[in-house]
Amino acid sequence: MSLALHPPLLCIDHGIKRLGVAVCDRAWMTAREIAVIKRTTREDDFHKLRALYEQHKTAAVIIGIPSHEFEGTGVHTQADTVRVWVERFIEATGYPVLLWDEQFSSHDAKVLATRLRRKPTEPIDDLAARVILQSYLDALRDGLAPAPPLPTQE
Repeated sequence: MSLALHPPLLCIDHGIKRLGVAVCDRAWMTAREIAVIKRTTREDDFHKLRALYEQHKTAAVIIGIPSHEFEGTGVHTQADTVRVWVERFIEATGYPVLLWDEQFSSHDAKVLATRLRRKPTEPIDDLAARVILQSYLDALRDGLAPAPPLPTQE
């Protein structure tokens, strides 16, 4: 039995100070971390993300969003911040995007950082993106996640 190959998926862990970025293999089996982008301006952040998207010949972007916050409370949540950023990202890039639950990704990234023997002072945003993307890939294989929104052929 042969595995179907696809263009890789890129994953972004959105943070106030940094963006963590991960990518998966063409079999959509395994995620790996590729970058931590220290945020500066939206234009510069999007430029760096576009470069990674093109470099890895990516088909779509998975973006982690906190789903455990209370919605409808009238209080601005981190999820609201991510949604606004995603809208701007899509407007600027036109890339197909899917939001995926990032719950527990920071905790799991800390555990992974320890296993990888990262220094406690090193950022783990890229590992959080890896955890989010791996969670999505596992759910996709189990039939528990929607297929990624792939670009249409023109």
